[in-house]
Amino acid sequence: MSMPHDNLLNRELGLLEFNRRVMAQAEEEYLPILERLKYLCIVSSNMDEFYEVRVAWLKDAAQNTPDRILADGSTPAEALAKVSSAAHELVREQYRLLREEIFPALRADNIIFLRRNEWDAAQKAWISDYFFRELMPILTPIGLDPSHPFPRLLNKSLNFIVELEGADAFGRESGIAIVQAPRILPRVIKLPAELAADGADTFVFLSSILHSHVQELFPGMQVKGCYQFRVTRDSDLSVDDDDVKNLRTALQGELRQRQYGDAVRLEIADTCPAHMEEFLLNTFALKKHDVFRVDGPVNLVRLMQVPDFVDRPETKFAPFQASLPDILEKKTPLFEAIRKGDMLLHHPFQTFQPVIDLLTQAASDPSVVAIKMTVYRTGTDSVLMESLIAAARAGKQVTVVVELMARFDEEANISWATRLEDAGAHVVYGVFGYKIHAKMLLVVRREEGLLRRYVHLGTGNYHPRTARLYTDFGLMTCNEEIATDVNDLFVQITGLGRAGELKHLYQSPFTLHNMITSAIDREIEHAQAGRPAQIIAKMNALLEPQVIRALYRASQAGVKITLIVRGVCALRPGVEGLSENISVRSIVGRFLEHTRVFYFYNDKAENLFISSADWMGRNFFRRIETCVPILDAKLKRRVIREGLKVYLEDNTNAWEMQQDGSYRRRVARGKGRCAQDILLQEYTG
Repeated sequence: MSMPHDNLLNRELGLLEFNRRVMAQAEEEYLPILERLKYLCIVSSNMDEFYEVRVAWLKDAAQNTPDRILADGSTPAEALAKVSSAAHELVREQYRLLREEIFPALRADNIIFLRRNEWDAAQKAWISDYFFRELMPILTPIGLDPSHPFPRLLNKSLNFIVELEGADAFGRESGIAIVQAPRILPRVIKLPAELAADGADTFVFLSSILHSHVQELFPGMQVKGCYQFRVTRDSDLSVDDDDVKNLRTALQGELRQRQYGDAVRLEIADTCPAHMEEFLLNTFALKKHDVFRVDGPVNLVRLMQVPDFVDRPETKFAPFQASLPDILEKKTPLFEAIRKGDMLLHHPFQTFQPVIDLLTQAASDPSVVAIKMTVYRTGTDSVLMESLIAAARAGKQVTVVVELMARFDEEANISWATRLEDAGAHVVYGVFGYKIHAKMLLVVRREEGLLRRYVHLGTGNYHPRTARLYTDFGLMTCNEEIATDVNDLFVQITGLGRAGELKHLYQSPFTLHNMITSAIDREIEHAQAGRPAQIIAKMNALLEPQVIRALYRASQAGVKITLIVRGVCALRPGVEGLSENISVRSIVGRFLEHTRVFYFYNDKAENLFISSADWMGRNFFRRIETCVPILDAKLKRRVIREGLKVYLEDNTNAWEMQQDGSYRRRVARGKGRCAQDILLQEYTG
């Protein structure tokens, strides 16, 4: 069955739609004001990556394969034009929201960002002293002339272009200089309490301080103008698999160049004159549609640090204490608890601590003989990695599969790989050409003369910090058949040989895609036979065309399909004759929805899975992923309710997808129901 292009939606436009939903959180007046500010910062962070990866890819395609037809039927150039228009509209609204709603609301709560024209004499004196003491010794202005060409600017760094008049000590009259703000400098500076009025938390921007004192950097010359700007570069890494002999060495070389990739976006102050904008565009080989003029800081991401400087609980989400599973609350030893039955963890409502404890106890337990683990994202400071290092130093057999190509975590993973190898662990970089995205931990323990294997399989990363910010499921089990499957996967990744048949787990790139499409086809057969047929699936993204085709066929056969897709979805729901039995919703709330849960009614069998994989081509065919069935009946009921049903009942943070790819906010009628709040209340009290 061929699919008309208009039955698939554009991926990049879908990502921008997701950012609109995130930005809508910043508009919610009932939310604490500093949390609203954070949502606005998250949009900026997302847009950075969007340009570094997705727009960079579109630009490359438009230049090198201009006749290519994308999934939605457009050429790269056509898609780029639509994306640019939508992105500019989103950013304009973001800065309007910052100026007209967020800053005034912050000021009303005594959190003040002072403009230069608001500084009083005492504040000016302190700021001047700060400039000469903290900034002047670090800043290096660069005048542009034949012996001082335009400097290489780091990706996303804060810079200032300065227009000058007059000659310097050497008689040079270039007229333009560049001032780079080193990343070591804070972008927001909090004034001492004695300089703040009425106990307010008072801040000034680094850019304001530099603007007010830029003349000091160019003595004897006249500064005609000073304008902040920021360039975003292509940051997607590529390693040639035909030439590479050592992945880690090759990747380290690529990382050094990432900061200086081709420019893809220019952000400048809205006061920057046209001739200076033109100069920067020519310097970075960019076009007019690549520039964003902004009335505010060019990098809102750095405002994310502001809540750390404000000790006022009412301006932030209330803290919560994540709970332990009941059996662990009773102080049952962890290995014993897992032997008593499969244990399901639902983060962040339940603590990530049992996962940490499994590894830390295994590292020091003399009965543990081996540990195997996959690492995709874990952070630069990780107790899990330290435990693996300790286990290796204690003489245990430690095997760690480190994904060096985890985007934007490559440097941290290289560092951990080096430390693990130095400690004596076996470090494997997976299978070249396939990212290791599976979340697997295997502990082998000698008990009563026999070896027993304990397993953790999850939907999220082994990252304690994000475990408090992302919703994820984790299964802890010593089921021998599942443990055998996990061990076979590790052998497959670290060794050589053909993929064997697994008893319970499905994996990418071999069996997961076929399982999903076969399960959809089975629901079609049930529907055609007059039996009830239903599919409910929750994931981060839905893009893979073959799966979308299968879902369209299922809808046409009468299968009821409900999809909870947090981010981008290429499927068109609710189209008569095609997808009228499919509904798609997105949940955007306090926590980032990250669980992947797949439910197939299957004539009352109710097959249920949790997985590390989204329904995207990369997850099915270019990554190593796992998908594990929930076998325990009690846990199955929990996942169906906590992972699916409460989200389908959410009428507070839910957005309903329309046929054209836009979203409408679900408006509560009667009592509001927020899935995340319900689970927080149930688990944390």
